[in-house]
Amino acid sequence: MKKIILALVVLLLIPACGGKPGVEIPTTTPQARPTDKPLPIVTPVCISPEPAQKDIDRALAYTGDVFSAPDWEQSYSVSGTTVAVTWQNITQGAVVYLEALIFPCSYEEPDLNNYYSDENWKALFQNYESYAPIAECKMDTGLRLYQFKTQNQGIEYEIRYWVENDSDTRVISTMIVFPIGPESPMDDYSQRLFPDLPNCS
Repeated sequence: MKKIILALVVLLLIPACGGKPGVEIPTTTPQARPTDKPLPIVTPVCISPEPAQKDIDRALAYTGDVFSAPDWEQSYSVSGTTVAVTWQNITQGAVVYLEALIFPCSYEEPDLNNYYSDENWKALFQNYESYAPIAECKMDTGLRLYQFKTQNQGIEYEIRYWVENDSDTRVISTMIVFPIGPESPMDDYSQRLFPDLPNCS
């Protein structure tokens, strides 16, 4: 009798331990679940806001030899996030002002729209008796041109102000100021500097 009971126990244990061939035994290992943690926020990689020597070199070389001595006297300064280059032509009463501006965390079109706004123009022309916008235009490449008419000490000036996206983090603006007159070389200099957008006409 003990042998019969032992045989029955063995028969019952074999299916429980081995199961049928080719049939997987379910496991109790929990499946991986997505976590409730929020995805990390991607922040732009920022660079140093201070101009480096390459920024100075770029600003000084930007206009080539268009404003060369002895007609034009050049000077430059570095401050904050900006390299500024100025050329003066005393004989013609003209000034050229170039600004290489660093946006440390890059910029987009809305940033430039905000930067070159009415507040910017008020600050730029604060030493003039008056100023008036004449035209504004932009190319598909991002090159912008703003044209103004100003007056200072009874003399009227024409101003053309270009803004170019120089890299992902750098913008270069170039302002040319000439007295208004029949012999003004404004068109000539504009064509030499920006042949694709010398004016908004």
